[in-house]
Amino acid sequence: MSPFSPTEFSGLDCLSSGTMLLDGPGHIIYVNPAAETLLGVSGVLLIGADAALAFERSPELLAAIRTARTQQETVIEYELDVVVSGHPPIRLGCSVSPLEKPPNAVLIEMRAVDPHLRIARLEQARLQQEANRELLRNLAHEIKNPLGGIRGAAQLLEHELPRESLREYTQVIIKESDRLQSLMERLLTPHRMPRFGAVNIHEVLERVRSLILAETPSVSLRRDYDISLPEIRADAEQLIQATLNIARNAVQAMHGNGHGHGNGHGHGQGEIIFRTRVARQITLESRRYQLGMRVEIVDNGPGIPDEIREQIFFPLVSGREGGSGLGLAVAQTLVAQNHGTIDCESRPGRTVFSIFLPLPG
Repeated sequence: MSPFSPTEFSGLDCLSSGTMLLDGPGHIIYVNPAAETLLGVSGVLLIGADAALAFERSPELLAAIRTARTQQETVIEYELDVVVSGHPPIRLGCSVSPLEKPPNAVLIEMRAVDPHLRIARLEQARLQQEANRELLRNLAHEIKNPLGGIRGAAQLLEHELPRESLREYTQVIIKESDRLQSLMERLLTPHRMPRFGAVNIHEVLERVRSLILAETPSVSLRRDYDISLPEIRADAEQLIQATLNIARNAVQAMHGNGHGHGNGHGHGQGEIIFRTRVARQITLESRRYQLGMRVEIVDNGPGIPDEIREQIFFPLVSGREGGSGLGLAVAQTLVAQNHGTIDCESRPGRTVFSIFLPLPG
């Protein structure tokens, strides 16, 4: 029997932020109307439930509750996915505060993450990354010339060597020079200006889908399209290349970590979902659009390692051994040339790349 009386907290009913209380054993003993609205669940269904069960698919929230209890300090999570059993995930900001009594009781405050602020941050990050790419292109240009000299000297030396066995060493120099030369060329390749025309985003995705299935038949690629979306003004080839880079990255991540043929999530194989939806009131390139488009590439692979999650769109950053780290950087540049931006959210078992593009009108 909880020592709390619901009337004790009736003053919290008028708060605009979602508020929830857990007693010492971890049962939900109060949910205000704002929290019901955010979670899309009636408080009647939550009150009395064990929070560990009600939010069993919200590991970040449960970890914040544990930390607040053990360290007796407020834990703030600016963005996390909260999943109530049987409902889709909701992106929220949460603060979890321990109460003085009874022991282990906590107060949870929730608020919706403002998608417009998030997109503005993405745009700022894109500009910074573009500056970094320009620096890399300049560096690549400086490396390219001496690299050619090294390769040429190795070829001349090879012809002068007295024994065939010694040519093994010059071949290493030549092959590694060629590999670096190829990387430099990719960094220096100028991006052509987009050729805008009427584009059906689903035709773009179907083209990418056929390419991915031809390359990796073991992957399940599911569609979840909003067929009411209108055509957009864009460069179809650039959007195909950007989406293909993201989808290939997902396939390589799943296969590279043993998730291509069974990942422990009940699918029996790696799965990618192509999803399209309307996005309302979005800001792209400092311009406000009433209507936009959101294209999601979702995979059930291992997720992006924490240590590179904030840098995945930077060139030469890769979570895969042997990866060049250019695929996502190029994808972001191509999407930006079509007046859009890319977002990424990732946790083990679910990674979502979202491409935002403006809709006409």
